Parts: sequence; structure tokens; C-alpha cells
Amino acid sequence: MTDINQILSQTRHRPFDVPAGKWTYYQEWNNALFLHWQVPLDLLRPLVPESLNIDVFEGNAYVSLVAFTMQKIRPRNLPALAFVSDFEEINIRTYIDHNNKKGVYFLNIEAEKQLSVFIARALSGLPYEKSNIRRTNQYYRSLNTRKDFYLDAAYEVKASIPEKTALDHWLTERYCLYLNNREAIYCYDIHHKAWELKKVALNALNVQYKLGELSLTGQPQLMHYSEGVQVIAWKRNKL
Repeated sequence: MTDINQILSQTRHRPFDVPAGKWTYYQEWNNALFLHWQVPLDLLRPLVPESLNIDVFEGNAYVSLVAFTMQKIRPRNLPALAFVSDFEEINIRTYIDHNNKKGVYFLNIEAEKQLSVFIARALSGLPYEKSNIRRTNQYYRSLNTRKDFYLDAAYEVKASIPEKTALDHWLTERYCLYLNNREAIYCYDIHHKAWELKKVALNALNVQYKLGELSLTGQPQLMHYSEGVQVIAWKRNKL
């Protein structure tokens, strides 16, 4: 059984306090592959609501693809049901600094199961959509036929990263999610222990995500892998 209090006891790595209210959802983000690209800010800006400030690192904007296995997602006080709670997910995200609260903003979000997509959209407001995803050991494949988005990645997990660089930390340690839903901006606070990152080597990569005038193709500037984190989330707040 997951010890939520033990997760909540580790907060020193956070840039801002854990919310005071009760958390509402539990989930696990397991076997996560991170691919990070530097992108032109002028191509990224039209994809993000004007009221949200795009965060940059040393003057550079980034977009990341995160492919992972979602497991045990459930509301507080209810059990997880594997047929809907466990699924493969790919999100494309960029980085936000809104009133000095750093978070992420999803440019695209895909899941393996149609039922999980339907429920996630209804409960969270996040724009989940179905993609044909297959995952085996150190291989991840996805095809979104509606948008002609695809990922075909073969990779090897390497040594642990004992000490994160400033960029490693900037790209991964984010504890809120910004959402544009029906012309309103919301924030979901989340919490988990610090990501334990490993190096990763790509044996093959074929990727295409075209978002407006921005295209994610070719070799990323940086990659990470993590065995995962246990996550709690709070209800969304309207900004």
C-alpha cells in the first residue's frame, strides 16, 4: 500500500509549498522516457495562452516529449481499476513561469485506451486523445492516425545521474500543471518525490509531432529516463 504521508514528508526539493487542502487524486508515472528539444520561442508562443509566461533556461525555450506508463490512477478514497487506471501515455509539454510559480503546459496529450481518454477528459479537462501505443522493454511506439503524429524509439537505459545539472532540474522538477479549458486558465498542483534520473542512449528514433508551425523531429538536445514517481494531485484552481 502506498504511504501518502511518506511522500508528503519529502518536500525540500520543491520550489514552493505543498497546498494546504486535501489531495484529490493518486497516480504513478512509471518508466518515463524524456526527450527534450530547444525550440524557437516565436514558434512556441502561439501555442500557449497569452496570459501564461513561457519559461526559458538561459534564454532558450524547450519542448519535451514524455512517454511513460500511467498506473493506479484513482480518486482519493477509491481503488484503482487496472482496465482504466493503467495505460501508456505520451505528453508534449512546455514550461511556464506564472507569477513565479513554475509549471508545465501540455501542447498535446495522448493515451493508449479509449475509455481512459474519455474519463480523463471528463474529469480533468485535459485534452487527451487516443493513440495506438505499444511498449516493450526499452522500446516505445505510438501512432496517432488522426493527426499523423508518431514516435518510434528504441533506447538503452544507462547509469544513474547522481547529481542533476541546473538544466536537468529545470526540465523535470515541476510541481504544477497549467490548463486552458473553455477559455479559462486553471492550475493543478501536484507533488511527488524528486525524480531519480538516469542517462539514456537512443538506438533508433523516428518522431514527428507538428504543432502549429513548430515541428518536433530529429535528435533531441537532451534525454533522461526514470523508473518513475508516485504522484498526488489537488483539485484545479482557476487563475
